[in-house]
Amino acid sequence: MDSINEKRINTLHPKVRTEVQRIIETCDSILKGRAKVRITQALRTFAEQDALYAKRPKVTNAKGGQSVHNYGFAVDICLIIDGKEVSWDTNKDWDNDGIADWQEVVKVFASYGWNWGGNWHTFKDMPHFDKIGFDNWRTLITKKRDANGYIIL
Repeated sequence: MDSINEKRINTLHPKVRTEVQRIIETCDSILKGRAKVRITQALRTFAEQDALYAKRPKVTNAKGGQSVHNYGFAVDICLIIDGKEVSWDTNKDWDNDGIADWQEVVKVFASYGWNWGGNWHTFKDMPHFDKIGFDNWRTLITKKRDANGYIIL
């Protein structure tokens, strides 16, 4: 596990940190070629979310408080190729095993009970994954928070 992924995982809700670490380790072990998974976004503050919402062209439909990222139950990823090149190519088979590396990653996340934004019907968000059962911001926003700002489950 590289230090960038560790740092970003440590911002997630404590309930999912170990699981996300396992997901990334599993992904990296099955991607036997040049690609490794990099978490590009994890926990976002409401202010960070509002800044993304204001960007043009549009990158999100969610204002601050309306994203699962705001509660630490979502990550965005990319693939790092050969330790340096960033890729969001969902079709490339970097390890030449006949299956697109991105699709291999999607299957790993799904096996741990995570939704993929690429399956959304309206605003497809290919880099996005969120934890099933903690994927409704309308429920999450009503929860009390602990001293560190994480919702209490």
